[in-house]
Amino acid sequence: MEEVKLTQYSHGAGCGCKIAPHVLEEILKSNFVAPTDKKLIVGNSSKDDAAVYDIGNGQAIISTTDFFMPIVNDAIDFGKIASANAISDVYAMGGKPLLAIAILGWPINKLSPELAQKVIDGARMICAEAGITLSGGHSIDSPEPIFGLAVTGIIDLKNLKQNNTAKEGDLIYLTKKIGVGILTTAEKKGILKEEHKGVAAKQMMQLNKLGEKLGALNYVTAMTDVTGFGLLGHLIEMAEGANLAAEIDYSKVPLIDDLSFYTSQMCVPDNSFRNWSSYDPKVLGITGDSLLTLCDPQTNGGLLITINPNSKKEFEDLLRAEEMQNFAQSIGKIIPKQDKVILIK
Repeated sequence: MEEVKLTQYSHGAGCGCKIAPHVLEEILKSNFVAPTDKKLIVGNSSKDDAAVYDIGNGQAIISTTDFFMPIVNDAIDFGKIASANAISDVYAMGGKPLLAIAILGWPINKLSPELAQKVIDGARMICAEAGITLSGGHSIDSPEPIFGLAVTGIIDLKNLKQNNTAKEGDLIYLTKKIGVGILTTAEKKGILKEEHKGVAAKQMMQLNKLGEKLGALNYVTAMTDVTGFGLLGHLIEMAEGANLAAEIDYSKVPLIDDLSFYTSQMCVPDNSFRNWSSYDPKVLGITGDSLLTLCDPQTNGGLLITINPNSKKEFEDLLRAEEMQNFAQSIGKIIPKQDKVILIK
């Protein structure tokens, strides 16, 4: 039987399918005044990763959904990546996932039900790794394959982390390497080097479980995860949300090896340029290389974290204890509000 390559059936890939930030703002703009719900702690008023609803007794429910088109050809891996990406929103709030339900769109006249079953099995595997159950879902016949999850989590309100609560002087950390959009584009073009096969998929399937542990740490002041808007976009959201700016040292940003080879071959996702068109007025110090990497859309990217600088050693020791020693250095800091939101050194 001929191998089916799922990426050939979709016009986008992973979180690179996201609508550009400036277009999304236009879509969400509304004159409708919603009823006030005092129990809604986090909602549409901010650009956070999930909704948070107070259920009393000092606890809250976290609710989120995420879905996209294939970023890899293997059906099981597609299910794993989409599921890990959706669950990450709960971890990015400092929470514990409770259960998930599936969202499946499948072109049944083009792709077999057996392939869709493998996607669901991949989701079951990742949910089991997160300690939750894939508890149901909904499916439709769609022109392109689509998969994701709606995830419910729980958190003690005192542990809640948001993306708009950073403080001036905070240090910035990132827990995964940048570049999966570039590698997956290279694979789609057929020029991915043998030694890089599977590198992006392995990283995209990695759960951001550390987020639940970070929720309990008072010195962690803000947190989000890096997805389709790239590191630059999510850092802009973090800085603007706190009415501050951020300075990053590009030499400290963790990058997947050998990205320059692929960018020289123009293995760059379309959304990188759409991202940059939204960020251009807000950034100082961008170069050709840093534009292509910092705007690269990530799928289930790392946690982007700010911490009180007085806890630098404690936090870096924690990362080393979690076998994340490659990320135990700050990539920048939060600074007072400037004419530009992001300054790149």
